[in-house]
Amino acid sequence: MASLESLRKLGLFDARVPRYTSYPPANHFSGGVDNSTVAGWMQAIPTGSRVSLYLHIPYCRRLCWFCACRTQGTSTDRPLVPYLDMLIAEMELVKAQLPQDVVISQIHLGGGTPTLLNPDMIAKLGAELATFRPWADDITFSVEIDPTEVDQARIDALKAIGMTRASIGVQDFDPVVQECIGRIQSYEQTRDVVDMLRAAGVRSLNMDILYGLPHQTRARMTDSVQKILSLGPDRVALYGYAHVPWMAKRQVMIPADALPDSEARLELFEIARRLFVWDGYREIGIDHYAREGDTMADADRTHALRRNFQGYTDDTSEVLIGMGASAISRYPQGFAQNHSTSSKYGSAIQTGQLATIRGHNMSADDSLRSAMIEMIMCRFELDYGELSRRFDVKTTDIKAMCDALLKRFEPCIDVHANGFKITQSARLIARMVARELDAYAMPEGRHSRAM
Repeated sequence: MASLESLRKLGLFDARVPRYTSYPPANHFSGGVDNSTVAGWMQAIPTGSRVSLYLHIPYCRRLCWFCACRTQGTSTDRPLVPYLDMLIAEMELVKAQLPQDVVISQIHLGGGTPTLLNPDMIAKLGAELATFRPWADDITFSVEIDPTEVDQARIDALKAIGMTRASIGVQDFDPVVQECIGRIQSYEQTRDVVDMLRAAGVRSLNMDILYGLPHQTRARMTDSVQKILSLGPDRVALYGYAHVPWMAKRQVMIPADALPDSEARLELFEIARRLFVWDGYREIGIDHYAREGDTMADADRTHALRRNFQGYTDDTSEVLIGMGASAISRYPQGFAQNHSTSSKYGSAIQTGQLATIRGHNMSADDSLRSAMIEMIMCRFELDYGELSRRFDVKTTDIKAMCDALLKRFEPCIDVHANGFKITQSARLIARMVARELDAYAMPEGRHSRAM
């Protein structure tokens, strides 16, 4: 890792920049994309394309205070019934626009808490998915699992409809930290769910952990990571907690004076990173780790790693169709997002129309910059020749776009004849380097800390 002083001089500890799970970032989406736009994009998907699906269940039994996702609390299953009907109705609307011969290569069931769906609801959703379009032989079907809101019957139902990978949010195992973020989830509870998943034949397991939470210490972070390692996940995402109470109102419940400062966050990150690496995980991008042999490790090695709204992915599909309230879709032509609240989403679907509320039409410049930013975030480098061939742009023009960042980050960048690479010890500045290629204005305080 680069020295604290060099990182401080580069502004790592003060910078607030996008996570670049999309370009442009979603806060730049506007009303210029509507239902007819999206229908046209679907109809234009090339014959035989591999297409990915994201299905969003926005409901949670409890609203964790740290979470900035669009979720709604419910103490009963009553709102789930009409919501599932609307989701299936949207799937039928999408199906009517999609070419017949596309193949579904990845499915992600996320939220919220998808495991609030009871076994009958899961089976109903599975029946719709089975007839949606043919599935690829190598399909990945990932489901977000809340260990406090799942049981054997739900796991069996999810496996029966095709689940191949489970993703479990841990955040932190320490009870003091958990109490402070409104997320009580014991190690034993999590371990028991992992055992049930493996007994059901689910062999691929992801886990998420956060650094930068209130009252986290070196000892607490070490203990939480070691407990995760004892569960043997295939992949781990090590995310930095983003304290943005002006956007996520529930975060006002978290005491800001108990949050570690930027340099303490770096120390917590480095403790976790070292433990994962020592245990044999491959570092993936800025915040993911994967066992050798996992498809994400293979994608990283072969430069097939991608970036989407779930973070790093080995999904190479050019089309990701998001369905459900607030879900975002990605097409080569641009992005589209559904109405954010379940009520407005449901009202739109009931009219027999798609639920698009905003999006972004990609210009040629957007597409080029998006590829450059994704290359930096995934590979920590730019290859001018590769970009020139893909976008039919002169390498001299691409180099000119990089002049400012090369000058600003000169101590941390190795320049070669056909591009540049961020040095191994300075990879934490990747989001800042990517920011130099972002052509859009950045409102003050809008984004999370770079560290």
